[in-house]
Amino acid sequence: MIKFIFVVVFFIITSTLLAQKKLVPVTQSTLTGITLPAGSKQDNRILMTSAAKMMMEMETKKANVSISNTEVLLLLAESLSGYNKEMLIKSLTETGWVVSENQGDKDYSWLQKGSQSLMMYFSSTKKEINLYFALTSGSPSQNNQVTNTNNNQTVTVENNNTQQPTDTTSQINSNEVIQQPTQTDLTPVASGFTFTSTNFDDGWTSTVQEDWVEVTKGNIKVLLHYPKDGTIFPADPELLTNAAWNILVAPRYSNLKNYKTAYVEDSKRPYFGMGYATENKTGKSVFIVLFRRGGGWFEVVTTDNISFTQEFGFNPETIKWGTISEYMGGWVVNNTQGNTIKADPEIFDKLENMIGRNKFAVAASDLNNTGEWKDHYSSNTFYFNYYTGTSAGMSTYSSSNWFVFKAGNNYHWELAAANSYGGQIATAKAKGDGTYKSLNNWQLFFTEMEGKPKTFDVYFSAIKGGRVLWMNDAKVPGSGIFTGYKQSK
Repeated sequence: MIKFIFVVVFFIITSTLLAQKKLVPVTQSTLTGITLPAGSKQDNRILMTSAAKMMMEMETKKANVSISNTEVLLLLAESLSGYNKEMLIKSLTETGWVVSENQGDKDYSWLQKGSQSLMMYFSSTKKEINLYFALTSGSPSQNNQVTNTNNNQTVTVENNNTQQPTDTTSQINSNEVIQQPTQTDLTPVASGFTFTSTNFDDGWTSTVQEDWVEVTKGNIKVLLHYPKDGTIFPADPELLTNAAWNILVAPRYSNLKNYKTAYVEDSKRPYFGMGYATENKTGKSVFIVLFRRGGGWFEVVTTDNISFTQEFGFNPETIKWGTISEYMGGWVVNNTQGNTIKADPEIFDKLENMIGRNKFAVAASDLNNTGEWKDHYSSNTFYFNYYTGTSAGMSTYSSSNWFVFKAGNNYHWELAAANSYGGQIATAKAKGDGTYKSLNNWQLFFTEMEGKPKTFDVYFSAIKGGRVLWMNDAKVPGSGIFTGYKQSK
């Protein structure tokens, strides 16, 4: 399933707001019992509570869970209050709630305390913080699925069982359970798809492996890890990085030295774990950097720190913990020449863009008679009064778009969409049938889409045991953001 994207848009609204008595100052959350920061308000307006309930029901329905009560809270922006999600989770934990990240969208979390279950939505903007709680009839099982976040999309895959390895010399915390070593052979795994390797123009080569996509150039390799249980959850950055290291990295190395973590509090939240170790398979000494910035984890393996710094433009061992902001003046890191500089978040872009190497060509035969490939999208637009800055409602848009690929290169396509605002709901549907063919390894042609033929730019990204099909209109590329389709089993 594709990750839900929530967009905050500010519009000029000249009409008067609903009665202000329905926007009430509060110091405590009714549903959770936690203390709220100064300046917090509860929004009791029917429009806002109904929209918030509708939005959260889109998530809870996936787990066959219903909502019986919704609490809508408006908090001052982090720049004014100093309050953020980490502080919220700490407060919830201290109050006895167990917090679990939602498997599908990190803006949502599940709360559990005794027999009580809640869903939480947290969204921080420059204007304010939107915090919603909803009482639910239960919570989903966390034992049978994990998520793979890639390019603002999320795919659900099966968990792997974990076992205690025989070699734990690289383990950071002896209390953690880590997995047995997995393969590092560059022979592509048998996948049933035509293309399992990609050679990029800048010298990088990607190869599909059992538990990751392996990207190599010269003496550098980058493992784009598929998701594994226990590697993404709300926690202190060091605790989270250590857990991911133990699960994804430690089993394949020994003699770990100079291990450290680093974290910078910018909007994308880059996490780092790094150290020197011996590669069990080859016996070579290597420098390892484990990295995550908004998506999944990936692991960079080089002969030494110098090789990493020359390739990606910064020395990770010199990162100083801190906040990037106009008030703090940036944070300090060493560049490729060893000079100390003030760094912006963009310094990580070359490293983060490695996630885009999970990209493989599409043959028409890969889709022939493969059944349904589906995308689901939802967005929420929040409106604010131009003069007061207070909330003036929300509209919700949701759509499902799917292909059914049949034998003989035949297909059926269908779209269903709904838009709601002010208590009114508008719906739209479209569908079509025809045949498709491959124009080249990166484009597919469809004979009929909304009454006319259409060509799409396409590619696959690999996930555990399968692929995600990404498509974008070749003639009208728009923002260049591809839509991802997950194959239905």
